[in-house]
Parts: sequence; structure tokens; C-alpha cells
Amino acid sequence: MWKNLAQIPIKHPLAFGVGVSTAKTSASDLLVQVVVEQKKEIDWKRNAAFATFGCFYLGGVQYAIYVPIFGRLFPNAAKFAAKPIREKVKDAKGLAALCGQVFLDQFVHHPLLYFPVFYGTRELVMSEKPDLMRCMNTYKDNMKEDLAALWKVWVPSTFVNFAFMPMWARIPWVAGTSLIWTCILSAMRGGDVAHKQDIEAPFPTGSTLTLVQEGLDEIFASPVDLDKSLAHVCISGSGPDRIGHVAKLARTVADAGGSITHSKMIRLGQEHTTLMHVGIEPEKRAELIDRLHNSKDLKLLNIRASSLTRRQTGSYKNTQVGLKVHVVGPDRAGMLATIAELLAHRNMSIEDVTTEIRCGKNNRRDFVITAEVVTSEKMDEEHFDSLHDEFEALKKELDLSVVDIRVHM
Repeated sequence: MWKNLAQIPIKHPLAFGVGVSTAKTSASDLLVQVVVEQKKEIDWKRNAAFATFGCFYLGGVQYAIYVPIFGRLFPNAAKFAAKPIREKVKDAKGLAALCGQVFLDQFVHHPLLYFPVFYGTRELVMSEKPDLMRCMNTYKDNMKEDLAALWKVWVPSTFVNFAFMPMWARIPWVAGTSLIWTCILSAMRGGDVAHKQDIEAPFPTGSTLTLVQEGLDEIFASPVDLDKSLAHVCISGSGPDRIGHVAKLARTVADAGGSITHSKMIRLGQEHTTLMHVGIEPEKRAELIDRLHNSKDLKLLNIRASSLTRRQTGSYKNTQVGLKVHVVGPDRAGMLATIAELLAHRNMSIEDVTTEIRCGKNNRRDFVITAEVVTSEKMDEEHFDSLHDEFEALKKELDLSVVDIRVHM
């Protein structure tokens, strides 16, 4: 039985490739709808449209290009893929044919056919008012960035595909790589209401590659409430910047039995400024504060320590939705005020906000805002779309390079 099943892809490569591509594209859209957009009801019409694209283009057209067409242009491609690595390395003609296939696929097929067809399909399926001309103009504007991102992932994958996969396995390899990419993005970008169309793409684009680079260090980040069993101390201080301030302060806290959770330590000009939260066993709290106030090593920092209490949630409305807002753009006066006013206008409370100046592309001074925001109001898809539209308008107004909104229900 298993032998017969194993022969299906070999005997019926087109049907197998079409089936795999259809299932993959449908599964990818379901991932985006459930994990990224967090839809309560699946849009099966949209899913069917993407599955149809997977069936006819990814399964049918790509099969025609990779197998019959490439098979005729490069007659020894199948034999080269079957050779062991030692023989491949010595086969100059085979290596040249391999490079030729990769070049035609990545530098001709994808830019001139695959990208336009996919962007057009996505515009028709996901936009309320589809505009193919606008869609193609957007692709034209983003082409350089999108292709650079595509090649970073797909050129290596395509070399492996054409060098090692038998002809019948070329389409399943592409489908598998594409599904893995969508899974990674969905896992990293759960609740991302600002980039759902970008994440739907089965290939890396400039936008999605930026999202991965921006979000790698925040995959497991999540704000927590104060531990009821511990005492909590807020430590702040400011003084002339010296090497070793952070080490001395962290050592003093550790030696007293405290644990640093949230902290921000930064040099502002010639001043070192510290703000941190420390959790500690209640009976050790007084000793920690005494050590901080009497430490000769920390005298320059003018340390202040005060006890914190948990917020009495009974006097507040329960939080319905939490969001993380992250924006990056060229430094200009009023950026934080504009973003904060937008959120306040929507009755959203900023729980935590961090800003910084960093060096962007071409040595541009970029202003970066990262805010944890909550609201006591329930938000449906219409509210999220409206919020996204407002931030998109701000993106154009402030020339922002990154606008990232992630939802935590």
C-alpha cells in the first residue's frame, strides 16, 4: 500500500503538485486569518480564491515552467539532480544549467510574471475597492526592495530545489518553503492588523523582511502584572555618567536579594539616568532600600527608592484589548505628540512608551516610538481597520518607514 502511495507523485507529478499547492495556499490563508488577523469567523470565499490561485498558478503554471519548459531548455537537469554531490561539483555543464534555471526563475519569472499575478490576485481578493492600476504602481514602487528580500530567501532555496529535487518534487519543495515562511511570519506577527496583506504573500517582500528583522527580539515579549507575593520597589537615579554605574547598581540589588524586571538605563548627554522596577521578598525590602541609600559607589547617582503597590483594578474598567504600537520615521518635532493624541482620541491608555533616536538608512536620524497600549472598549475588525487607516494616513504625513500594530486580545 505504502509503495503504491509513494508512486503517486512520480506517476502523477502535475496532479500531485496542483494538490499540494492548493492545500498549501489554503492553509496559509487560514493561518493568516486565524493567527494574524484573529478572525472569529473564517472568510471561506477569500480562502477559496487564494486556493484557486494556488491550484492554477502555483500548481499549474509553475509546474509548466519548472518541468516541461526547463526540462527542454536544460535537457540534463533531471540527471544532474540525481547525481551525488561529488559528481555535481565536477559537472561544469550541469552547474551552468543549474545557474541558468535559477536565473530564469528568480530574475525573469518572478519579477515579470509571478509578482504581478499574485499582487493582482491579492488586490482583487482582499481590497474592498480593488484597483489593479494602483496595485501595479505599488509593486513598481516597491519592486527593488521586494526583489532584494525575495532573493535573500528564494535564491538559496531555488538552488537546493533545482540541484537536488527530482522533477516531480520541484513544486512540492516550493510549496513547503512557502508554507514554512508563512508559519514563521504568523507565529511572529500574531495580531498584526497593519500588515495582513503583506503576510499573505507566499514569498518574502521588503515589508515582511523588515517585520522579521524588527520583531526577532520581541517574539516572546509580554507585559506582566506585579507578583502578589513580593514587595515591589521603584528605583530611580541620575548623575554624571561613569563606566560601571549599571554594574554597581545591579550588583547592589542582587546582593540584597532583589530581582530586576523592567528597567531603562540611558546616557543623556553627560548624565546617566536610571529607572527600574525590582521585585523582592517583603522582609528584605528595607535592607535593599538601606543599601541603595547608603552605598558610596552609588552616591553620584542620587538614588531614590520607593515602594510600589498593585493597581486596584476594581476602580478601573477591565481591559478588553492590548496593542503594541511601533513606529519609525525621520526625526521631527511633534511625532510623539501626534501618535499619543491619536491614541487618546480613541480612548486608548498608554501603559508603557519608549522613544529613542537611532541611525537609519543613509545615516538618517530616525525617531523610534514603541508603546504598550490598552483599551477598555471592545474592538471588532471594523475598529482595527479604522485604526490601521489612521496610522496609514500618519505614515504618509510623517514619512514613517515602519508602522507596526500588534494586537493582544
